[in-house]
Amino acid sequence: MSIRVVVADDQDLVRTGLVMILGAHPDLEVVGEAADGLAALDLATRLRPDVLLVDIRMPGLDGVEVTRRLAGPGVTDPMAVVVITTFDLDEYVLGALRAGARGFLLKDAGPELLVQAVHAAANGDALIAPNVTRRLLATFADQAPVVPVQPVDPLTEREKEVLALVARGRTNAEIAAELFVGLSTVKTHVASLMTKLGARNRVEVAMWAYDTGRVRTD
Repeated sequence: MSIRVVVADDQDLVRTGLVMILGAHPDLEVVGEAADGLAALDLATRLRPDVLLVDIRMPGLDGVEVTRRLAGPGVTDPMAVVVITTFDLDEYVLGALRAGARGFLLKDAGPELLVQAVHAAANGDALIAPNVTRRLLATFADQAPVVPVQPVDPLTEREKEVLALVARGRTNAEIAAELFVGLSTVKTHVASLMTKLGARNRVEVAMWAYDTGRVRTD
């Protein structure tokens, strides 16, 4: 079954390129295109794609606001959103992920990483461009405004192992391979971590790991 994708970017050439890259993969289907934020919001709401690929800077509504309305806190049926941008700026990355994005990529990341990000988002993972992951998590740690919440129940030893790998930006498949366990087992552990930590997504799980010193940025 194909992963249905809506692509939103106000630059025609960029949008066409993204559609061509995704369309070259038999398991990906581009079901809609939008050239501004309002059109992206409308298309995504009507078509309910598996993944929305959205530029962070667009007329009408920017990508962060589109993401917040479709995947942010309080959204009952959040959508998988991957944000792309030309600008490697912390405030864009932080804004997108706090709005609920499941991925963040630079437009020069390359076709392979783009496809990986779409697959990861559709499968409930979060993929952040490797060249921004380390700095991003360091920024989260530096900005910790309050004492991090403690888990409602103690973490198991396996959950601690999974936590460290999530914080390093590993996908579920990578964690499964590294720990020699099944993919469904990893998903169960990640879901348990999110429940225990009160986290909405994997990025918030990673933030907690750094905020509490479970994983270091150096």
